[in-house]
Amino acid sequence: MNNSFPFARPGQTIGLLGGSFDPAHAGHAHITREALKRFGLDRVWWMVSPGNPLKVQGPAPLKQRMQRSREIMQHPRVAITDIEAHLGTRYTAETLQALQMQCRGVRFVWLMGADNLAQMHLWKDWRWIMDNVPVGVLARPGDRISARMSRAAKVYAPYRIAGRMSHVLAQSQSSAWCFVNVPMVAHSSTAIRKAGKWSGFQTR
Repeated sequence: MNNSFPFARPGQTIGLLGGSFDPAHAGHAHITREALKRFGLDRVWWMVSPGNPLKVQGPAPLKQRMQRSREIMQHPRVAITDIEAHLGTRYTAETLQALQMQCRGVRFVWLMGADNLAQMHLWKDWRWIMDNVPVGVLARPGDRISARMSRAAKVYAPYRIAGRMSHVLAQSQSSAWCFVNVPMVAHSSTAIRKAGKWSGFQTR
């Protein structure tokens, strides 16, 4: 595959961590390493998105966010990609459907922070995601209670895998999801931008 589509072979389990990464920070790298370990993944792909449909203000230029991501996340089993820009997809469900079509036999796991689970019911076709791709949720500072009480968590409560069994998530059936608590690293892209520490950020 080209640079936008890292190598993947049938039978592999690949975690997908999507987001604007505006900017990428140590917290992103931390949950990625935890996901590799907790969910028994072969690899993780960071999918740096062209933009977030839920945010009115656009992110910094994609090229700058990709460069920052490569600086922050350096791991032999992690690839930094701009897949969505090449696929032309805007929503997570669309991206996952396209990847499943192009990477036959690869087992994808959607990864997210607990803050995203809390608002997942606002995503386009969020039920399709939960029904068709195992989901690994990693706790982040201040988001545990809201995530566990979220609409998605309540609707799919019967399919939740206990944290102590997180290693079986990638091989589980559709609708499976797992919430794991990980050591906290309190970093925030929003806080970094507000502090003026992100050179790629442009006021709009």
